[in-house]
Amino acid sequence: MIVRERPSALRLLLVLRGSVLPSIWKSLAAATLLAAAVTLLDLLGGVRIALSTIPFTLMGLPLAIFLGFRNNAAYDRYWEGRKQWGELVLRSRSLARQCLSLVQDGDGDGGAAADGADERGDPRARMLRRAAAYAHALRHRLRGSDPAGDVAPWLDAGEWEGVRTLPNLPHALMLHMGADLALCLRQRRIDPALAVALDATLSAMTGVAAACERIRGTPIPFSYTLLLHRTAYLYCFLLPFGLVDTVGWLTPLVVAIVAYTFFGLDALGDEIEEPFGVSDHDLPLAALCRTIEIDLRIALGERELPPPLLPVGYRLT
Repeated sequence: MIVRERPSALRLLLVLRGSVLPSIWKSLAAATLLAAAVTLLDLLGGVRIALSTIPFTLMGLPLAIFLGFRNNAAYDRYWEGRKQWGELVLRSRSLARQCLSLVQDGDGDGGAAADGADERGDPRARMLRRAAAYAHALRHRLRGSDPAGDVAPWLDAGEWEGVRTLPNLPHALMLHMGADLALCLRQRRIDPALAVALDATLSAMTGVAAACERIRGTPIPFSYTLLLHRTAYLYCFLLPFGLVDTVGWLTPLVVAIVAYTFFGLDALGDEIEEPFGVSDHDLPLAALCRTIEIDLRIALGERELPPPLLPVGYRLT
C-alpha cells in the first residue's frame, strides 16, 4: 500500500510511485502514436478516414459509468478485506485480554493478568502464540507464499511438524486453540459461562479467515472485466478518427488524456480487485501482522518488542 502525504499541485502531476502510469504506459503510447499517425495522414497526406463524433459520445458516457461501477465493486472488495483484517487485530487483542483475565493460571490464581503468560507450558501462552502464528499463516495462505519462516518460531517444534503439511494451516491452528480451551475447561481453570466469550472470539477469528478466503476465491466475473477492457481499448484506438476533423493537431493530446483516464480506471480496478497480493496498491498484511505480534508479545510479558513496520519508499507491505 502506498502511504505518503499529498504532494503539491506541481509534484502531483509528476509523481510516478503510486500511479497507474507504469502499468498502462505501453497502451497509452500506442493510442497516442496511432492518433499522431491519423492526424499526420489527414492533415498532411490527404488520407482521410474520419468518423462522426456521435458514436463516441454515445459510447463514452456508458463506458465511464460502467468503469466507475466496476471500480466501486473492486474497492468494496478492497475495503472489505481491510475491515476483516481490522477485525482480526481487534479479536487478537480481545483474545489476549480474555486469556489473561478469565483463565486462571496453574495454581488457580486468577490474578495472572499482571504478570502475563510467559511459559510455553501454560495453555494461555500457547493460545496467544498460536494467535500470532494464525495471523501470519492467514497472510501466507492468502498470498500463496511459504509460511514456515513466520509461523514456525511461534510454535513448539513438535506442533509445527504436525501442522506444516496440512492444506489449511490457519484452520489447524484454530483447532489446536480450541483444544487448549477445552483443556482449560476440563481442568476447571475457566468457568464454563466465561468460556463462551472466549470461544466466540475464536469463532470470530475463524470468520475473518473465511471472509478473506471468500474475497480471494470469488473474483469479479471475468466476462464483465473482459467486456469493459475490450470496450475501453476499442474506444481509445478509434477515437482519433472521430476527433481529427474537430480538433486537428490537438488530436494526439486529447486522445492521450482520454486514454489515460480510461486505461487508468481499467488498470486501477484490476489492481485493487485482489487486495491480498504484494503489489503497491494491495493491503499491508505484513504490517498488520506485526501490529498483532506486538500486542500479543506485550500480553505474553515480553519487553523486547519488534518495531512496527514503516513504509519503505512510500510502500508499506
